[in-house]
Amino acid sequence: MELTHVCNRGVERKRVDWVPASVQWTNDFEAILRSDANVVVELIGGLDPAGLWVRRALEAGKSVVTGNKKLIAQDGIELEQLARKHKAHLLYGAAVAGGVPVIPGLRHGLVGDQITRIEGILNGTCNYILSRMEDGAQAAEALQDAQARGYAEANPSEDVDGFDARAKLVILARIALRADLRPEEIACRSITGIAAIDFEYARELNCTIRQISRVELRDGKLFATVGPMLVPRTSPLAWSRGTENMVLVGGKYGGDVVFSGHGAGGHPTAVAVVSDLISLAHGGSSIGLPSTPTQVGGEFLLRHSIRLVVHDCPGIIAEIAGALAEHQINIHAIFQRPGYQQEHLPFVVTVEPCTNSALRHALAHFAGKAWLAEPSLDLPILEP
Repeated sequence: MELTHVCNRGVERKRVDWVPASVQWTNDFEAILRSDANVVVELIGGLDPAGLWVRRALEAGKSVVTGNKKLIAQDGIELEQLARKHKAHLLYGAAVAGGVPVIPGLRHGLVGDQITRIEGILNGTCNYILSRMEDGAQAAEALQDAQARGYAEANPSEDVDGFDARAKLVILARIALRADLRPEEIACRSITGIAAIDFEYARELNCTIRQISRVELRDGKLFATVGPMLVPRTSPLAWSRGTENMVLVGGKYGGDVVFSGHGAGGHPTAVAVVSDLISLAHGGSSIGLPSTPTQVGGEFLLRHSIRLVVHDCPGIIAEIAGALAEHQINIHAIFQRPGYQQEHLPFVVTVEPCTNSALRHALAHFAGKAWLAEPSLDLPILEP
């Protein structure tokens, strides 16, 4: 393999002295298309101009290696068809979990199984923030630290609101479950409502909090969601800390397989990109397995933990119990830690397994009550 071109904006100030003198530096993508390069590596990100350039490269018969999860989630099927049409290849191992070989593992190592479930931690930035909060940092402090280390962007919405993890989940569902999903069909919940008190109550339940991405094939229907969940400490997902990604894949015949490693940062991404390049050099390519357009729901039947902060007064528990009972939801337990002021009192109610929609309607009954000091926080509890 030989590096022939580097194409970038402001290319003159981005030159480095360790690249061979034979490499051509340019800000003109047409120079790449005119060249005799066999493979184009796209690491721009986003849909435009990256999408146009990837299409142009494939149409020119050049294979593409990319880490662009947004583009692959949105247009991956079309781009793979375009690659096959022009006898080129499209590899995107860096699009999910950085240097953790989840995509190659699904494409080759587990292709003989019938995958029924994927759940995992797909965003290293969120995992870093929540791990820091678990160790006692405040949310704002943990985010600033992640930004200073280059794990989070100045605008961290893609990460903390779940959109980055959602794009990755779409890619995994397409490969493992042969399901053609649109990212916007999967409900996302942000981690921004998580506070230090939530980790205190999580410890009471022998749990921690992680951003979990889940997709499951059940009774011929597909269910998917992305958001913060209480994770029992007995689960491998509770052991993942810092920028680590972890993916649990459940197969009908092979059982559970776990992929784990660092998912955020330049070095893990570079490992996946170079691995794809070496795979192409060895004659490897993606396998053209069909996927089917699939409707997706978010109605998992799970236990939930509801954190409420109230101006304490008589009748609050009775009102909460009544709203839950109206929607056939049973209370499992109530936790109230001592030492908090009555006018801003946090406590937690856990409930028996119920659907997201039933709980959402129950919580709406007391969303505007005068005794509620701040919006309630609902955290589903991941089952072992």
